Amino acid sequence: MTSKSTFKIAVITLFPEMFTALNFGVVGRALKQGISELTYLNPRDEATRNHGYIDDTPYGGGPGMIMQAAPLLACIRKADKIFPHAYRILLTPTGQPMTHEHVKTLSQHRELIMVCGRYEGIDQRFTDLAHIDLELSIGDFVLSGGEIAAMALIDACIRQQPHALGDAQSAHQDSFCEGLLEAPQYTRPKILENKTVPSILLSGNHAAIRQWRRKQALGRTWQYRLDLLSRLKLSSTDQALLSDYQSELNQGEEHE
Repeated sequence: MTSKSTFKIAVITLFPEMFTALNFGVVGRALKQGISELTYLNPRDEATRNHGYIDDTPYGGGPGMIMQAAPLLACIRKADKIFPHAYRILLTPTGQPMTHEHVKTLSQHRELIMVCGRYEGIDQRFTDLAHIDLELSIGDFVLSGGEIAAMALIDACIRQQPHALGDAQSAHQDSFCEGLLEAPQYTRPKILENKTVPSILLSGNHAAIRQWRRKQALGRTWQYRLDLLSRLKLSSTDQALLSDYQSELNQGEEHE
């Protein structure tokens, strides 16, 4: 199924074997079907020192080792020949916090290059010379390398590709798609350890179900991610739904 529309990603990493985790589920199917394609380039293959060493001590002193710029630059230039129109991303703790808006934008590119750092950091001259388009972080914490962050971004972007999901609406109903958390979901059985499925979901009234889900999405975002809600301009209908949610929550707490 490989075609001009295939979503292609080149990953620059010291540990390409880590990405076998992507061979499962939605992403695995998309790779098998040719919806997306992953290529790996290892900086060790471009090392000029013995034993494939591509790190060295930091100028100015300090703990840890620094990835050398030259092997990474060689990789990105090799990637350029394969993907001449690729958008370049560096996964780094100093990058912008990754959001769904980033994912939507990046998934519209047909070619991406993702660079995974390691050790204490990367020689700044790599970033200066490689013309990185975007630096991204998955949170305010430090990982051992950029591979896990890259896998998260790859998974999120491939989910956005046409035909990657069994139901085309699934990606549009995920949390964050409209700036809100997703409403709670339920499946069989109807009763589990005295916990029942909300009756509205069993009613068959699709308009009422949509309204209930919207209210739950607004309410859960207000409860758990007020920062997201503060970015939105709520309609009068949404404000009324949120008010109902808050009232119901207060009543539930009073009856406990």
